[in-house]
Amino acid sequence: MIELVFATNNLHKLEEVQAVVGDQFRILTLAEIGCTDEIPETGNTFEANASQKSSYLYDKYGYDCFADDSGLEVLALGNEPGVYSARYSGTRDMQKNIDLLLQRLGNQSDRRARFRTVISLRVGKAEHFFEGTVEGSIGFERRGDGGFGYDPLFTPHGHSRTFAQMSAAEKNTISHRAIAVAKLAEFLKTTY
Repeated sequence: MIELVFATNNLHKLEEVQAVVGDQFRILTLAEIGCTDEIPETGNTFEANASQKSSYLYDKYGYDCFADDSGLEVLALGNEPGVYSARYSGTRDMQKNIDLLLQRLGNQSDRRARFRTVISLRVGKAEHFFEGTVEGSIGFERRGDGGFGYDPLFTPHGHSRTFAQMSAAEKNTISHRAIAVAKLAEFLKTTY
C-alpha cells in the first residue's frame, strides 16, 4: 500500500480524499507524522497556497505529500471570497463567513459561483498540479445540515439540492475536490 501525507488538519477533507482514492493508497495525517506546525499559507492564489504547503511539508519532513487549497469564487463579487474562503469574515467562523457572503450578495440576481480546488503533489523534487472545479449558484439562505463550509449555500448546476443536502457519497462524485483528487489518483496509479 502506498503512503502519502496529506497536508491538512481538516478531517472533512481527509475523509473526502480517502473515499476518492480508495484503499490502494493510505493517506497519512499531519498528526500521524508528528507535524504540529502551523503550515504557512500566505499566497494569493490557490496554486501558490497549495505549493507552499506541500513544499513546506516535503522540505521539513521528507515525505512524499500533497496539499490542496480550495475555495468559493462568486462571480458577482469579483471571485470573492477566493483564497480567503476559510477566513472571509476575518475569522475561521464559517457561520460569520456565510453571513458576510449573503450580506455582500444581497438581492443580486447574478448568483453564479464555482468551487475550485488545486492540489500540489510533491514526489521527490518533482511537483505536479491537479485542479477541479464545479459550477453552480449561491442560494439566498442556508439549506441542509451536511457538508461543511459554504455547502449550505451552494447548489451545483444540474441539481436542485445544495451540497449540504446531499449525502457525502453523492457530493464526493461531483465535488471540486473529488474531481481534483480523481486526477491525482489517476496520476498516482500510472506513476507508482
